[in-house]
Parts: sequence; C-alpha cells; structure tokens
Amino acid sequence: MPSTNLIFIIPVSTGLIFIISGFIMLIFPPQKINNLYGYRSPSSKRNQETWDFAQKYSSKELIKLGGLLALSGLLGFIYHPVRDTAMIIGLALVILTVIILIIRVESAIKKNL
Repeated sequence: MPSTNLIFIIPVSTGLIFIISGFIMLIFPPQKINNLYGYRSPSSKRNQETWDFAQKYSSKELIKLGGLLALSGLLGFIYHPVRDTAMIIGLALVILTVIILIIRVESAIKKNL
C-alpha cells in the first residue's frame, strides 16, 4: 500500500514542501541580501542584482523540481521494497533533487553575470 511505502511518503511530502516554499519565495522574495531567508550561496550574495535574480530563479526551480519530486513518489505504487531500502531510495530522490536545484541555479547565475 503506497500510504505506508516510504518511496511514496518521502518524495511526495518533501515535493509538496518544496512547492509551497517555492511559492512563498516567489510571492515574498527576500528584498535584501541576508543569511536567514532565500537562496543563499556565495555567488547569489555577490551583489543585489544577482541576489534578486537568484531568488526569483530558485523559487521557480523549487516549484518545478518539487513537482517532479512529488511525481516520483508514484514509484511507490509500483515498487514495494523493505522499509530500509524504501527509505534509502526516498532520501536519495530528495538529495538528488537538491543537487539538481543547486546546479541549475548556480549555472543560471553564472550565465546571468
């Protein structure tokens, strides 16, 4: 049953959190460079123009990748491994999504400079 399969629970719940966070950042972007809220990396903090671009771009990417992550949870309907394996796969999907997010945003920042 997918509702107890961690391959379903982890990506779907995390994907929804990513989508909600992306919409919040898109609607209420951090206005000034800070260390608390927003997409924060050395390249995004370079100057205010780069900061503003990084916030807008990362929020859109967070929404897109959150949707893909949530959709990947549908794998839980097909594949039913033991709990530990399911947890590893679910967490690997989340980590992979975060890595892709960072690579895409950092590449876009470099192109925008």
